[in-house]
Amino acid sequence: MKLLSINAGSSTLKFRLYEMPEEKILTKGAFECIGTENGEYTIRVGDKKIHKEAQLDDHNDAVRILLEELVSNHIVTNLNEIEAVGHRIVHGGNKYSKSVEITRRVLKEIESISDLAPLHNPAAINGVRAFMEAIPNASMVACFDTAFHQTIEDADYLYPIPYEWYIKYDVRKYGFHGLSHKFITEKMTSILKKKPNLIICHIGNGASISAIKEGVCIDTSMGFTPNAGIMMGTRCGDIDYSIINYIMKKEERNLEWVDHKLNKDSGLQGITGMNDLRDIDRAYYANDQKVLLAITMYTNKIVDYIAKYFVKLGGKVDAICFTAGGGENDDIIRKETIQKLYPLGISIDEDKNKETIVRKGCEGIISDENSSIPVYVLATDEELMIARDTYEIINQKKTINE
Repeated sequence: MKLLSINAGSSTLKFRLYEMPEEKILTKGAFECIGTENGEYTIRVGDKKIHKEAQLDDHNDAVRILLEELVSNHIVTNLNEIEAVGHRIVHGGNKYSKSVEITRRVLKEIESISDLAPLHNPAAINGVRAFMEAIPNASMVACFDTAFHQTIEDADYLYPIPYEWYIKYDVRKYGFHGLSHKFITEKMTSILKKKPNLIICHIGNGASISAIKEGVCIDTSMGFTPNAGIMMGTRCGDIDYSIINYIMKKEERNLEWVDHKLNKDSGLQGITGMNDLRDIDRAYYANDQKVLLAITMYTNKIVDYIAKYFVKLGGKVDAICFTAGGGENDDIIRKETIQKLYPLGISIDEDKNKETIVRKGCEGIISDENSSIPVYVLATDEELMIARDTYEIINQKKTINE
């Protein structure tokens, strides 16, 4: 089965075409700057990477060009070969606890909660509609980034605010990066041959930490929005909400200005003026004082959540897992974090930590033999998780129809 895995952003569309169930990537690429005058895209054909500029007025243009490229480059003979398209949907609200086939009802429900993710859900819906129109015979599946966290109990997902806000407006913790946390949980289940207790640290420009008990999520650091939890690349994470009103008065600015600052100009960016961990690492070795401060703050926040989830799991943790861009490739962040976990008996093998870089093809255990809990570095793959969920749903549908 040929299956497209789609991740549509407000001005982007990333894709992979898989042969399933072999999980073979036939092609991949991305469309950038959709809705601007500077549209461009890349697509990999065999060993070649093709890059072109294009007029991309909306997601329909991106989808049309993508499908044209698939046919013209003989990646598919005709579009009917594509049997399914899996779409990453950032927010499923409290309606969806798993991936589902997209029907008109499902699409309307996703639209109805767009105000929970105003930058992401509308773009995803545009992508879904564009593919529905272009390849109407293909099945569409929604894979929600919030779904994996829907197993969290109400005592942990509710906020201590007026309860009617939850009843009227669905204000609660949702959590994000669920496709990544699910992928790592399934990977560790395969490695350990059991339903594991895990603490997963998804450390990228956006970052979240989750507690997994017997293969099920029981808590996660992100909340009502992805701005909650630990300090991130450009997001502030958890702060005292009173800062917002205080700064609005001092700066004589509106709420939108403060919201932008807390989402785009805070975190590592706010302290150092940088958010790319590669630049931050170079400055770390140069003994830049602001960078040293930021890394101390950053790893302190990560440690706070690991310690919290260690207690929540009753001290029974099968593994701590680092994943995503920073978790997979930044040995400094991992080292500084693990060294602060010594009260829990966790210790690092510094040579293994330096050698274990996913972009260089190396993943595995970076803790030493005396560590009370093994620490893994693992590659995550949200696009593959989308493909797996989509294939499973469509395959089940085929079996029922037969």
